[in-house]
Amino acid sequence: MRILVDMDGVLVDYEQGFLDEWKKQHPEKAFVPIEKKKSFYHEDVYPEEYKEFVRAIPLTPHFYRNLKPIPGAIEAIKEIADSGHEVFICTSPSVTNNTCVQNKFEWVEEHLGKEWKHKIVLTKDKTVVNGDVLIDDKPRIDGIEGKPSWVHVLYDQPYNRWLKRVKRLTWENWREVLDV
Repeated sequence: MRILVDMDGVLVDYEQGFLDEWKKQHPEKAFVPIEKKKSFYHEDVYPEEYKEFVRAIPLTPHFYRNLKPIPGAIEAIKEIADSGHEVFICTSPSVTNNTCVQNKFEWVEEHLGKEWKHKIVLTKDKTVVNGDVLIDDKPRIDGIEGKPSWVHVLYDQPYNRWLKRVKRLTWENWREVLDV
């Protein structure tokens, strides 16, 4: 089986990284706690007067490099790969952060090992990537392929719980959900 795994919000704790950077850059401003975030997009949950500040957080140099792994993610994808499945990291790079792509490769090398750098697929359209399963936290994955080759398994996050899916995965229940 070929399993595609998103990076931000699935392998990498993007939400905590965003919040930590927000508190560092804007300690005087209110923030939205992760468990209260009701949209995938930060711009949708912060007041209009904060939009410029929200957009600037992921533009911080080395923002993507410094994000922490989601607990259990590293061990899980290594175990999936070791059990004979093809695992690729399928991630959308920021087109506005000049260090994003390099940061993602550095992150993968540090947390998964040099050999995993060859398993990175960078694309803004995940529907064109062939696989059996895509594990992603984004509620809806759209692209030019009307029906992608993979089944979308939703990685559980507070902002996607409104969506009713048959398959919802965490790094605690992945064995049962993927049935591997």
